[in-house]
Amino acid sequence: MGMADMGAFREAVAAWAAGGPDEDARELAERLDVRTAVLLEGPSDVAAVDALAALRGRDLAAEGVCVVAMGGAMNVGRHARLLGPSGLGLRLTGLCDARERPFYARGWAGAGAAEQHYFVCVADLEDELVRALGVPRVEEVVRAEGDLRPLRTFQSQPAQQGRDAGGQLRRFLGTKKGRKIRYGRLLVEALEPGRVPAPLDALLADL
Repeated sequence: MGMADMGAFREAVAAWAAGGPDEDARELAERLDVRTAVLLEGPSDVAAVDALAALRGRDLAAEGVCVVAMGGAMNVGRHARLLGPSGLGLRLTGLCDARERPFYARGWAGAGAAEQHYFVCVADLEDELVRALGVPRVEEVVRAEGDLRPLRTFQSQPAQQGRDAGGQLRRFLGTKKGRKIRYGRLLVEALEPGRVPAPLDALLADL
């Protein structure tokens, strides 16, 4: 099974979660032998998980693991019901921000998942990555991407003056469409092997 097949399953799940029919998702789950659904808030989290899996020589699609961007933590209940014990019967896991933990807890309970199995970032995954790398290393990655000048312009704005450098970097990553996704991958690829943030490391070990 390739990434294209798992991509088709992800698209079928998104359509089903949006109120569409369930036939395609059910058929693909069976044909592809999907066993685990990793529920993530958005595509930048998916980019980070996929990047770490690649660095560790893992082919999650071939292992029957589907990494799902839900379009926000508020959607976790619906996705958990569709994919978990009450729906397709997949094993559920995921990664969430500390403030989103109640959504995940309710989602897992509503889906009939016996284990509250997901991993929690202190603020969010970007915060975990910035702290793991340190501000100077993150700025090296930003410079290599040609984004240092936009970063300095952003940091000079009055609204950023009360934030520390790590907080400014996190905000900067979310200021332009697609930037957060790109840096989700780049920051993971910049990590030293022993410096992977604990929630991300634990998630990969759990798969």
